[in-house]
Amino acid sequence: MLTIAGSDNSCGAGAQADLKTITLLGGYAQTAITCVVAEVPGRVSAIQAIRPAIVAEQIRLSFEAFPVAAIKTGMLYSTSLIRAVATELSALKKCPPLVVDPVMVASSGDPLLKASAIEAYRKWIFPLATLVTPNLDELRILSGMPCRDVEEIKLAGASLVDRHGCAFLLKGGHLRTKTATDILATSNGFEVFTAPFRRNIDAHGTGCTFSAAIATGLACGQTLSEAVGNAKNYITLAIENALRWKKTTALDHQLAS
Repeated sequence: MLTIAGSDNSCGAGAQADLKTITLLGGYAQTAITCVVAEVPGRVSAIQAIRPAIVAEQIRLSFEAFPVAAIKTGMLYSTSLIRAVATELSALKKCPPLVVDPVMVASSGDPLLKASAIEAYRKWIFPLATLVTPNLDELRILSGMPCRDVEEIKLAGASLVDRHGCAFLLKGGHLRTKTATDILATSNGFEVFTAPFRRNIDAHGTGCTFSAAIATGLACGQTLSEAVGNAKNYITLAIENALRWKKTTALDHQLAS
């Protein structure tokens, strides 16, 4: 399985989170790195994009050497990178299932996509997608709708399915209700997946992990509904068992040395 994503030095999100998820769920993970991101949970410090030609070559070689059964895209960052990825995927004789996590805003609120690139997603990536997995902020951007509750989220999802022809997983965790509700919107209607909402949990990397788990399920031959349901169970367990540690200070390092 191939993830086309940014590199997160904290290893909680991006390609590193995808690698851990795919491996744990029984897949073999390859990467095409789009950006190098200096970040930790709660803060993005710097972003350096990889040259589009290098990203394209990573993708081309992966398909030349391996039987790629599914693809997941994460941080694509710019119009030029989106175009390069779409060009390579469009050139395939048969594109495997493609799960698109339209990474636009980090959990910290830091932007991870140039504003000019939003239309490039619509024009070049969504037509190739099996599933798009926007969080609430991304859903509002893509649909132009307020998405204040589950019914408004469904309206937004239906409009995007009609517009782009692929399925959308509408993630409602940012509603911060008692239940974390995700809605799979397809041309056949809606399917709802729920779990208890866990408060006081750092959400860094949950979107990456969720979409990587779905793509791994598709690579293993699961239906879209099965892949989403199994991934929902996986991300729920991951959140419930999230690691916590005390942040260290300069004084802590001095005392430890």
